[in-house]
Amino acid sequence: MNDMNLSREETRIVQRPWLASYPPAVPAELPDLGYASLAELLEKSCARYADRKAFSSMGKSLTYRQLEEQTRRIGAWLQQLGLQKGDRVAVMMPNILQNPVATYAILRAGLTVVNVNPLYTPRELEHQLKDSGAKAIFVLENFAHVVQQALPKTDVKHVIVATMGDLLGLKGHIVNLVVRKVKKMVPAYALPQAVSFKDVLAQSRQMDLKPTHIGRSDVAFLQYTGGTTGVSKGAILTNANLLANKAQIALWMEPVFALKNRPEVLNFVCALPLYHIFALTVNSLMGIALGGHNLLIANPRDIPGFVKELSAYKPHIFPGINTLFNALLNNEDFRKLDLSSLLLVLGGGMAVQRPVAERWTSVTGSQISEGYGLSETSPVATVNCLTASGFSGTIGLPVSSTDIDIRDDDGNSLPLGEVGEICIRGPQVMPGYWQRPDETAKVMTPDGFFRSGDMGFMDEAGYTKIVDRKKDMILVSGFNVYPNEIEEVAAAHPGVQECAAVGVVDEHSGEAVKLYVVKKDEALTVEELKAFCAKSLTNYKRPKFIEFLPELPKTNVGKILRRELRKLAN
Repeated sequence: MNDMNLSREETRIVQRPWLASYPPAVPAELPDLGYASLAELLEKSCARYADRKAFSSMGKSLTYRQLEEQTRRIGAWLQQLGLQKGDRVAVMMPNILQNPVATYAILRAGLTVVNVNPLYTPRELEHQLKDSGAKAIFVLENFAHVVQQALPKTDVKHVIVATMGDLLGLKGHIVNLVVRKVKKMVPAYALPQAVSFKDVLAQSRQMDLKPTHIGRSDVAFLQYTGGTTGVSKGAILTNANLLANKAQIALWMEPVFALKNRPEVLNFVCALPLYHIFALTVNSLMGIALGGHNLLIANPRDIPGFVKELSAYKPHIFPGINTLFNALLNNEDFRKLDLSSLLLVLGGGMAVQRPVAERWTSVTGSQISEGYGLSETSPVATVNCLTASGFSGTIGLPVSSTDIDIRDDDGNSLPLGEVGEICIRGPQVMPGYWQRPDETAKVMTPDGFFRSGDMGFMDEAGYTKIVDRKKDMILVSGFNVYPNEIEEVAAAHPGVQECAAVGVVDEHSGEAVKLYVVKKDEALTVEELKAFCAKSLTNYKRPKFIEFLPELPKTNVGKILRRELRKLAN
């Protein structure tokens, strides 16, 4: 049968092979987004789920009714400062209750949120505030000294300083005492113009939020990329981008609820930072859309503390990244937890390694479903079928209304099975970078695809496999070597806790593979690990050098920083 005789639907499947692999209940295209803005979504959810818990932190919860009231008041307070629709307001806080309150207050006031990593240096913060043109910032007092140093060269006129205990009731006084006096976590700062978060709530008690027309094309967030490919750039994310991604994720979750019986209230674990696009969309936005309850973990690096919080909670949805899953699995108390309530564990942000995924399943009884996305795609672009059994080792299928095309350096589409750059088109893809038409032109193709910078291939069933970032590829004697492959093999050794592979200069082969390893077993030797890798890797892929480190450098989200290891190696 030739293409001329194919039905219209079959032709679509030939052009978009992934549709043939879609779960039966998941549509190829998104229906209407349902809301004009994120602010409308929040308001409707708060009315519908008023008495439910929306967010919990350190033993204190905020109901949807309280969330509506506090965001309305703070939104009104921001408006009375004279801020105009579209003005940018930064949020520099970890996962505490004030974070979602500030974020949704900004959105309801018709303003744009600029998410800021709280662990930024003054130089990094100054760049982001200047680049975004932010006029106000919400900051936790622990990081106010950084704001003080960055402020003079920015347009920021209003600073709102929160304390850890602001929304924790009477317990908050004790928390603040411990944070300030015992743990000494608040460096001295001088911001005479600053207003306290509590004072904003008090001053806004009688204020009214002025109605502002917020449309789908209005900018909701400037989501700054991590700067791993150069200077940090602000991805423009509109209300439509995020509403689309929320709808896409919701459609793909439905088969899980059909199979496993959706509980009345969905409990989310929010261990990834809310300033990161993964947690922002998959935890905060999805949680609110579904009337869910998000457990906020302020410091996920404190694994014993995290596990203690988990022990008193019945989690249903747990987004995370490979390093977090691995760290939990290496904690004895975590391995004793009853996690039978888990319906969905979502892995993203970096490649999930098969050994970690398989161990997770053996310990928890649940599977990690790997997906893929970027700040520029709001973030979810692809996901594995969430009801599938077994770890696929791929990033899954394009979500509804999304196209993936694998292209060469000249922009030509490549056949199935060939490695090229993963390019993405869909309603969740950003319109461009903030005030960077030159950078936008580099990544957006004339036909509307975003060039991800990730290398991969698509198989005949429409599943995409990432082989690596373009810049992380190692060239050994003319052969392409992808670090993820080396790392996955090495990570399967029982004596390896974590590892990362980079290319180092080699006079014979141009580059050679160097593997950095954190030991799980102190008895592990270089020779033993080399012999183990040799069983699974052809000669040019094998690590020529292995170095043991006490820990690997990571971003604050937990991604391993290969660029830092390359500096160390070369």
